[in-house]
Amino acid sequence: MHFKLIIAFVEDDKTELTLATARDNGAKGATVISNARGEGLKQTKTFFGLNLEASRDVLMFLVEQHLSRHILEKIASVAQFDNKPGTGIAFQIDVEDAIGVLHQIEQLNQELEDRI
Repeated sequence: MHFKLIIAFVEDDKTELTLATARDNGAKGATVISNARGEGLKQTKTFFGLNLEASRDVLMFLVEQHLSRHILEKIASVAQFDNKPGTGIAFQIDVEDAIGVLHQIEQLNQELEDRI
């Protein structure tokens, strides 16, 4: 079984919705890193040295490759990445090998058997 890693940078108020959407569309779990910071095309404004930007979370999903594009599109939609600049981004990368995902593989295989 081959996996992709989806990495999404989302506004913290959209983290739970994004996690739920990914799970509803085939993701079996996620890793969340809170309070990330980033910069887009325009630098964020500061006020006496304090950033005036929304807090972001980094969400990482290790998903089966055939599900990855669908999950990526769904989370982009609910997090509204293309509606307004600065709302976040998501991308996927190939995973050459993974350890510790045996239970996910068993669950995915069961789901595929149930569909057939």
